[in-house]
Amino acid sequence: MEMRNYDLKDLLLIGIKSEIEAAKVYMRTANNARNPFLKAKLKALAEEEEQHRELLENLFKELYPNQDIVLPENPEYLPEFPEIKLFAELNGVTDVRKIIEQAMKAELSAKKYYEELSNIVKDEKIKKLILYMAKIEEGHYYILQREYREIEEFESIMKDEDYIQFDAIF
Repeated sequence: MEMRNYDLKDLLLIGIKSEIEAAKVYMRTANNARNPFLKAKLKALAEEEEQHRELLENLFKELYPNQDIVLPENPEYLPEFPEIKLFAELNGVTDVRKIIEQAMKAELSAKKYYEELSNIVKDEKIKKLILYMAKIEEGHYYILQREYREIEEFESIMKDEDYIQFDAIF
């Protein structure tokens, strides 16, 4: 990622947009999942993404008190920030495995995004906050990875079409 080509304001706005997209995907998937354990984990991920959005919005307001938060319209086309595109590509996808695969990639991308953003930030308090967010995104990856492995492990005992689609068991 070439973050140095962007100012901190734009990077925060892109981060806010990314958190919104992630929360939408997790909540949509949770609302359609019937497996109560998967549903609970996805809802928890959506809530954490919402907390990230709020945190970034508060940081934006603190750093730019006289400016409105105006999100970029099509940041998924910025090659430096693939996490937004990864989540945007899931619109309409109902295969849980595909959603989790894509979400894992997006979470690792978000982790890298926050790690690189922390290298740009001069304020130590903000730097630590952003590094903490990177660590949480990494944790999201591991939660999704565990779910993916469980799906693979138990798929053989269920009918494929019943298992893979939202309107079935999982």
